[in-house]
Amino acid sequence: MRKMSYAFILIATLATPATAVAADENLKQVVEKLAAAYADNIAKQNPAGIAALYANGGTLVVNTGTITDITKYYEGAFKAGINHDDITIDQVQPLGTDALVATGEYHLTGKNESGAPIDIVGFWTAVDVREGGTWKVRMLTALPKAPPPAPKN
Repeated sequence: MRKMSYAFILIATLATPATAVAADENLKQVVEKLAAAYADNIAKQNPAGIAALYANGGTLVVNTGTITDITKYYEGAFKAGINHDDITIDQVQPLGTDALVATGEYHLTGKNESGAPIDIVGFWTAVDVREGGTWKVRMLTALPKAPPPAPKN
């Protein structure tokens, strides 16, 4: 009887992660698709395209506050010179069947009006939801990395 219990536990333990991994890989593909569309719309300087990636009532949280007018925010970012975003995905976790949370890093680049390079590296966290059968961003938080500490004298 004990051998059967151990065998059952071993089988259950081995089978469960495979299912979870498959689901996580599918969710990671969802986030990869959203990230690629986000980066593509930044490269195309398309603020309306970025806004279309957000769910109804979606928000962007940045170091200056919460943004609800995504189009207007990115119009300003493009005027400032942002034109490229490298997005990496570190983790994706399900939140039920129609929502997920994901984390990663971003690297925004471009040139300002005077031609000086823009180079912003930071972390992001997103809650994405399925809205009308399509995955959309409900809330994206993107914050720049803190500068390294000053050397001690």
